[in-house]
Amino acid sequence: MLGLNKKDTSLLLIVVVLTLFAPFILNPFPEGSAMAQFNAGYPDLMQRFVIFGIFAIGFNILFGLTGYLSFGHAAFLGIGSYGAVWMFKLIGMNVLPALVLAVIVSGLFAVLIGYVSLRRSGIYFSILTLAFAQMMFALAYSVLTPITGGETGLQLALDDPRILGSSVAEGGNIPVPSLFGLEMRSSSTLDIGAWEFTFNVGYYFSALVMILAFYLSIRIFRSPFGMMLRAIKSNQTRLNYTGLNPKPYTLAAFVISGMYAGLAGGLMASMDPLAGAERMFWTASGEVVLMTILGGVGTLIGPVLGAGIIKYMENILSKINSDILHSWFAFLPDGLEDFVVAIIYPFIGKGWHLTLGIIFMLVVIFLPGGLVEGGQRIGKWIKSRGKSDSSGKAKTEPAE
Repeated sequence: MLGLNKKDTSLLLIVVVLTLFAPFILNPFPEGSAMAQFNAGYPDLMQRFVIFGIFAIGFNILFGLTGYLSFGHAAFLGIGSYGAVWMFKLIGMNVLPALVLAVIVSGLFAVLIGYVSLRRSGIYFSILTLAFAQMMFALAYSVLTPITGGETGLQLALDDPRILGSSVAEGGNIPVPSLFGLEMRSSSTLDIGAWEFTFNVGYYFSALVMILAFYLSIRIFRSPFGMMLRAIKSNQTRLNYTGLNPKPYTLAAFVISGMYAGLAGGLMASMDPLAGAERMFWTASGEVVLMTILGGVGTLIGPVLGAGIIKYMENILSKINSDILHSWFAFLPDGLEDFVVAIIYPFIGKGWHLTLGIIFMLVVIFLPGGLVEGGQRIGKWIKSRGKSDSSGKAKTEPAE
């Protein structure tokens, strides 16, 4: 189906089902219960899941296929955001032109940065990309303030000269991003018993874009172009001896990856029309590296899983404070309750990074292939156990 084999089609269908039914899947606990703290089915967080999933998918095309580790990919995320906001300010509030400009501008910058950075490989390439990203962060933060908004960021204003559409919405407010009149912030709720499910236009639009981006990444992985990128990762020196020049392929992969990042940045601006220099800082580049490695470098669905886990921990685990812990363990004797809370508290709230670091360390040591490798090991164990059980039964059954 759609030019994919059976295995890839099944994987695509799994991603489609998970994204479409995310409001139900991410709200397993009823509202008002003690466990409702772990629900993640609200629009802002679900949008972050799919947007950073796109960012990680694009980064995986470069790092997972070619082995080139970029420490400056957040630069394209910021460029995409700035491009989208400028389109909102000058042209109109339709998100499609904004996304197109975000992808084009980030692709052009990726050509320039990639052309210079790819003259080196290994750690030298990584340092070059980091240097470019930090230079662009410095430019956006201070030097190019009239274009980027500097420290406060680029924002919409009532006096923006929009060519298509009004600069002022009803009530004298700034208009919001929309898709042919359908506002990205529009939401509807569904109450089923003690559960409340929210369906947001912006999330489903972002989810549709992520599904298309995921499908495109599958086609890239299975194409001759993807095989050439794997050959570059395997042994670039040997590839040179065959007479093939790997540089055009690595540059193409770098540009495609940068355009994915620009698309993610454009979606971020479409959900919240604000672009700031902090999106280009080196920590944002490090975050997408963590997402990819945690989920599984070179796998298709791994980066999406890694992005979801990190954003879940950042937004849910970080909100758990000592008061919530005391309410959970109130059934224990006072001394034991305080002891348990004191043991757990350093790993949640502001200390959620410590938990992430421990998980990342364990994955790197025991699951080099990320969470996808863990799932594959569990699947093989279940299959092998099923086969051994069936063979054991066959030996004990008498012949008829």
